[in-house]
Parts: sequence; C-alpha cells; structure tokens
Amino acid sequence: MDLIIEPEELAAQLEHEELLVVDLSAPQNYLSGHIPGAVHLPFQALMAGTPPAPGKLPSAERLTEVFRSIGLRPGHHAVACDDEGGGWAGRFLWTLEVIGHKNYSYLNGGMQAWRGAGLPLSSEPVATAPSDIEVRIDPSPLVEAAEIQQRLQDPDFRIWDARSPQEYSGERVLALKGGHIPGAINCEWTQMMDPQRDLRIRTDAREFLARLGIDNSQKIVTHCQSHHRSGFTWLVGRSLGFDIRAYPGSWSEWGNLPDTPVEQ
Repeated sequence: MDLIIEPEELAAQLEHEELLVVDLSAPQNYLSGHIPGAVHLPFQALMAGTPPAPGKLPSAERLTEVFRSIGLRPGHHAVACDDEGGGWAGRFLWTLEVIGHKNYSYLNGGMQAWRGAGLPLSSEPVATAPSDIEVRIDPSPLVEAAEIQQRLQDPDFRIWDARSPQEYSGERVLALKGGHIPGAINCEWTQMMDPQRDLRIRTDAREFLARLGIDNSQKIVTHCQSHHRSGFTWLVGRSLGFDIRAYPGSWSEWGNLPDTPVEQ
C-alpha cells in the first residue's frame, strides 16, 4: 500500500493477515465505532511525558512494551488513523520510522473520512495477541536542539513550525520564552487539511508550502509544542517526498532552555 491510502483501499484489505490497523482516536470515539479489527492505542504511549519536554521519545524498553501490547510484528503493514485529522496518527507513523518499521500507511482523513465514506464500523473490543518484537531506536528521523542551533545559518535548512500563529508570534506563551526559532516558517498543521474533504491532506499541499518557502530542495525539520501537531506535518512532508525530520523536544524544550535563541 502507498503511504497515503483512501478508506475504500483500506476496506478492501481488512482481511489480510499481515495488516495491523491502529486507531489513536479518543477512547470514547473508538468505543462508539471503529474500523473492524482496529486496535486502540492511547496517544500518551508515544510520549515520554516528562516535563519540561513531554513530547520526547520514551525509552526503547518502554516502546518495546507499547508495540508488543498492540501485537506489532516485523511482517505487519501498519495503517494509522485518528479522529482529529492526522496528528496522533502521524506521530505513530514517525515512531514506527524511529524503530525501523518501514511498512506503514496513513488513512487519509482518518475516521472522519472512513465515516464519511459510509464504511462499516464495529463497537466490538479487539483482542490482540502480544508480540515478542524487540525495539531499537534509530535517531536519524529526529533532531535535537543542539543540531538545530548549529544549522540556523545554513541556507538549505528549513524549520517548519506547525503551531498556531499566536504561539509563533509570541502572543501566546507556553514556555518560559515565547516566539519562534529564528528563521522558522509558520504553517499551522490544520492548514494542511481540507475540511471540505473530511480532513484529507489538501491536494495543493506542495504548491501551498512552496509559496511559504518550504520545498523539496531543503532539509526540513518540523516541530510544534510537543511533536503532536508536527506528527501530521512530518507525515505531509514525507508524502511529498521531502527530506524531513522532526524535533520531538519541540517548543516545550526550546522555549525552556536558557541558551536557545528566539525571535518574535
């Protein structure tokens, strides 16, 4: 399957043994109706949760527990969805990239698109047989604050800030410092969704980003406050073939470090 798949494509594959559908919707939304066979994963499992940068990766040991609990095996093709347009699903797929599991797809538009297509829903609990997968972390899909600082003057380096314009400007402050990383380009994550098409990725995403100064000629790093919203912007960048990584420390780390530069 392609990286971005449509509801009808997924519906045709649901009986495949090597398919693992992972739903990161809110628990009540999952219980009210999910894709038949989809396992639920609370989004909190993907984050270390440690202040001041809760969005950082959990340990390899913790991730091993998480992926064993949903039954992930090396042969699985994982498909992620959520109920919000792709933030948590993107974060999940980025985490798969970090552990070296390359077979994955995003259900375009997530549960909004699945429901909009009138496809079957189940409220039955899904029993998962735990796997014995062993997780190792590959740091290449992520960036740390020190590397960003070193590359701020690099003309081929772009920072995609997926937060709101108010956070970006410093009007809304959610750390010791408000504002943005110098040179960062602001494109709020929801701007990449099409509300007229059940929150699917907008069809003119490449052109829209190019007008802002983000394109595939650059090495791109994306972040938000905790690498939740930027889970989706990372996914969009991947779908466009960009050389894109994520900064999981995000603004909750950068805005609290004493020596990081800030623009407003």
